[in-house]
Amino acid sequence: MEKRNKCPLVKKCGGCNLCGETYEEYLKKKEDELNSLLGEYTSDLYDPHIRVLGMKDPYHYRHKVTAAFSYKKGEIISGIYEKNSHRVLKSDSCFIENETADKIIVTIRSLLKSFKIKVYDEDTGYGLLRYVMVRVGKATGQVMVILVVSDPVFPSKNNFVKELVKRHPEITTVILNVNSRTDSMVLGERNIKLYGPGKIEDSLCNVRYNISPQAFFQVNPEMTEKIYRTAIDFAKLKKTDKVIDAYCGIGTIALTASSHVEEVTGVELNHDAIEDAIENSYKNRIKNVRFIAGDAGAFMQEAAADGVKADVVFMAPPRTGSTIEFINAIFAMEPSRVVYVSCNPETLKRDLKQLTKKYKVKRIMGFDQFPWTEHVETVCLLSNRKPDTKVRIDVDLEDYYRIKDSKKNQN
Repeated sequence: MEKRNKCPLVKKCGGCNLCGETYEEYLKKKEDELNSLLGEYTSDLYDPHIRVLGMKDPYHYRHKVTAAFSYKKGEIISGIYEKNSHRVLKSDSCFIENETADKIIVTIRSLLKSFKIKVYDEDTGYGLLRYVMVRVGKATGQVMVILVVSDPVFPSKNNFVKELVKRHPEITTVILNVNSRTDSMVLGERNIKLYGPGKIEDSLCNVRYNISPQAFFQVNPEMTEKIYRTAIDFAKLKKTDKVIDAYCGIGTIALTASSHVEEVTGVELNHDAIEDAIENSYKNRIKNVRFIAGDAGAFMQEAAADGVKADVVFMAPPRTGSTIEFINAIFAMEPSRVVYVSCNPETLKRDLKQLTKKYKVKRIMGFDQFPWTEHVETVCLLSNRKPDTKVRIDVDLEDYYRIKDSKKNQN
């Protein structure tokens, strides 16, 4: 793949700080770093070299785009925040953002003056429009536009939406999201439908999903599907298997696995995500899945204490990794296979140090989920090598969760 010129904002933005070389060179560096980090767990693998699977076209992959608004020399600008600040860098297009989303944001910016809509100023608290978020369905092409405002009174909102949809007929729904908070959260809790059903649909691995404004849905669906299919393949699921999907979110892994097994239980702390997961199971007429709102570690501990057994546990924790309580619960429950889907290889390495006291690493594969950034997703298969052996971790929690690498605070 040919080398592209670096984005002119790369030094200020930091969103795609590794662009400017060929994709092959970039992938090789990421692969080398992953092997260096996790190499101690690959000596017994059939192929001890961990591959990082890339994209055919590693550009414009972000299907959720958020733009901030500000003024510069009296002109309304939109774009992204400068790295480590809340100064808006003007950007009409981006190498890694969906092109339809970028064009819609530019159109919205061009309409603001004629509709006399002021953009929000964080310092003074004056102004109406704070952000615009656009979500584009990869499989369906449906488009959601979210206008994030400080106040629900939006001047001439019907005419504004009518003009916006006229210019972009691909838009299927428009939401007014009210956010009066003073912190850095983009979305508020109140949503007002201005046009369309208030949701869009998309699909992953032949499962359809409703996506509401606040719903978590991976921004790179193409690579997400490859990650999930790999996780399912690693697990070697059987029709008699009972599966737990911990940290299940809106149920993407659970619903994908459901057709391969007897039953799946998904556990997630976020109640809104669980509501979406339940709705998605009904939507797809999947009956062998149940979803529970609660802490994954606490659920696993209670289930293990009650003698509940699982053949396979899928775990996809946040960047901070799993917890000692959760890992101890896995030891107590003794599933034959654990599939760890990691968004942070450093905390994966930390957790593998504990998990390998009872489990053996069988396969590892990396995925370039966010091309031109330092992030890498990893799918790791572990099998129970010490059945019926009692193992428990008791260490200082503060020390266990101390991550020394300077990358720990990256988003």
